[in-house]
Amino acid sequence: MGKPGRENQTTVSDFLLLGLSEQLEQQLLLFGIFLGMYLVTVVGNLLIILAISSDPHLHIPMYFFLANLSLTDACFSSTSIPKMLANIYSQSQTISYSGCLTQLYFLITFGSLDNCLLAVMAYDRYVAICQPLHYSTAMNPKLCALMLGMCWLLTNCPALTHTLLLTRLAFCAQKAIPHFYCDPSALLKLACSNTHINELMIITMGLMFLTAPLLLIVLSYVRISWAVCSISSPGGRWKAFSTCGSHLTVVLLFYGSLMGVYLLPPSTHSTERASRAAILYMVIIPMLNPFIYSLRNKDMKEALRKLFGSGKTSLLP
Repeated sequence: MGKPGRENQTTVSDFLLLGLSEQLEQQLLLFGIFLGMYLVTVVGNLLIILAISSDPHLHIPMYFFLANLSLTDACFSSTSIPKMLANIYSQSQTISYSGCLTQLYFLITFGSLDNCLLAVMAYDRYVAICQPLHYSTAMNPKLCALMLGMCWLLTNCPALTHTLLLTRLAFCAQKAIPHFYCDPSALLKLACSNTHINELMIITMGLMFLTAPLLLIVLSYVRISWAVCSISSPGGRWKAFSTCGSHLTVVLLFYGSLMGVYLLPPSTHSTERASRAAILYMVIIPMLNPFIYSLRNKDMKEALRKLFGSGKTSLLP
């Protein structure tokens, strides 16, 4: 079926975010849960950034990229959760047209940046384990800054292009989005004009920021596993691979949840599945990342103790 004709089009000034529940009691419960998780996410990631920036021993590429991942996670959650909390508090479901496009731009930017940083961190671990003698020169500060700048450029340009392409669409009188954020696919369903270019852009971005980073991560860990298996000492193998433990846990959690939601057979509950996926990506995983990177990392725990003024020992022997 084609898109509705021009006679059914209207100038849209806002959209309705239907959220996760229409029952008042459930909304109040969700407000408390998501507010708590959001605060933990922001505070936890900011503590990681402060700990890394304040400890000279952590001024190495691995922690440089971790600090940027923490900043990205905090920003990613902040693009949608505060608006959802504000709507629940005010008992309103509206978001302005410009606000929706702005939110969409930052969601795509920070979501894509998350994927790129995970891939860059995998490459960093590959160089550290497979080419340890060349690590300091291969991952020099200039190259690290260049890689980070490329990540920002590669994520901002497609996000801006996709957002600008949405401005050329005309929307119908129906303007309800069945999510707590401005989902790009849901927006395209509300459009009355041709959306083929927009759909092609979504597929292109999926290949760029999901498939390509995942492929780089897999290739990096294949090489890492090969190098680790060639180490004769069991203790040496464990020490080498333990430096990848936190990153690998985050990667498995992120892509595992992604595949677990979207590779399931289609059902009538696709909207609920998309909402659960969004909660995983925007709230739960960004909230868990600081714990994953700090609880099993001796250097990070020491830096956090120093940050709170209780560290008595040095990272040096």
